[in-house]
Amino acid sequence: MPTCAPLTLVDTPADPFAPESAPGSAAGTETAQLDVAGDLLTLLRHSTTEPRPDDQLEALTLAVAADLPVLLWGEPGIGKTAALTQLAASLDLPLTTVIASVHEPSDFSGLPVVGDDPAEQGVPMAPPDWAVRLVRAGKGLLFLDELSTAPPAVQAALLRLVLERRIGSLQLPRGVRIVAAANPRGSAADGWELSPPLANRFVHLQWVHDHEVVVRGLGGTWPRATMPRLDPERLPEAVDFARRAVCGLLAARPTLVHRLPSGETRRGGPWPSPRSWDMTLTLIAFATAAGSSRDVLSQLVRGTVGDGPGLELLASLDRLDLPDPETLLADPAGAELPERGDLRQAVLDGVVAAVRARPERSRWDAAWELLVKAVETGAPDLVVVPATTLATLRQEDWDVPASIESLAGAVGLSRRADQAAERTAARLAEAAARAGR
Repeated sequence: MPTCAPLTLVDTPADPFAPESAPGSAAGTETAQLDVAGDLLTLLRHSTTEPRPDDQLEALTLAVAADLPVLLWGEPGIGKTAALTQLAASLDLPLTTVIASVHEPSDFSGLPVVGDDPAEQGVPMAPPDWAVRLVRAGKGLLFLDELSTAPPAVQAALLRLVLERRIGSLQLPRGVRIVAAANPRGSAADGWELSPPLANRFVHLQWVHDHEVVVRGLGGTWPRATMPRLDPERLPEAVDFARRAVCGLLAARPTLVHRLPSGETRRGGPWPSPRSWDMTLTLIAFATAAGSSRDVLSQLVRGTVGDGPGLELLASLDRLDLPDPETLLADPAGAELPERGDLRQAVLDGVVAAVRARPERSRWDAAWELLVKAVETGAPDLVVVPATTLATLRQEDWDVPASIESLAGAVGLSRRADQAAERTAARLAEAAARAGR
């Protein structure tokens, strides 16, 4: 009788066509846990927005509304990408993200495609797929991320895209806005300085974190990005104001029209050129029509032409709203002087300069009346220099007005205070010198 071979257990591979494990099995339990984990991640990612004053977010939306390319500078992890994602969602714009550093120059200048008869038809430059999608949508937010890690050849290819909105033979529609982001070279992965031609095409905004915004955002509520509300009735006034501001400054300071910085790092930031002054003019008009604050305007102006020229322009903007000296001299009793000390000083200096240009007794008396009003409504030290200069303009047959008596006490007190401060400073310096010995 034949003997049977002993039974042995052999591991066989799982059947790929076998049905899924029944509920309650180990595999089914793991799948259920992944579903629960997905639900938890959904809850963690859920957030709401609220209207909240945010100067840097308002500056960004103003520049986007003005259809100017914006470059956000900030350290890694500061929230630049998240801000752009939220901005695109708020403005109902499809977001297209392109990592500049992982693309070739031909990806932005167009890929050559040889047709049936290149000698007759030429070789067209085909655009990438993301550009075609933007054209089909008719609008969108093109986000060029990691711009400071793009090598010089890629930066050169981006010039036409940023300025003319062209990729190969394709023209992006007017509804497409361009925003880029970059890390400073010291914190960028294998970073490069931006080339001057590319840097001069952007509005540069420094992106920093706000402690309260971050804390409230991690709690589930972030600030809402909204388009600026432009007042239709203020549009002509805004354009006139912007033109007077920029043209007035450049007429007085012609060296600011074009000033290429000497250092490589500064060339990769904002600097004045006819192109950047044109962008500045546009931003001033938009900020004026939207009623934006001075802090927002300061970010935009300094981010376009640089800190030095930008601060000069901001100072000249303040003086554009100053009252006309001739108007003040015509009605000194009804004159309203600025509250800010520097602006009040500029007004009083302008009044004295107007009297010097056309010295008349009535104008001289009116100027003294204005100085008296300035002492009564503000710091007396602001009138010391104008009063001294105005006194030198007196002619022999002009009587000293009675108002000077009320002015003399305040001016004298201010001078004595200044002299006392100088004596105190001198004594402190002398005592420090003796202690040093």
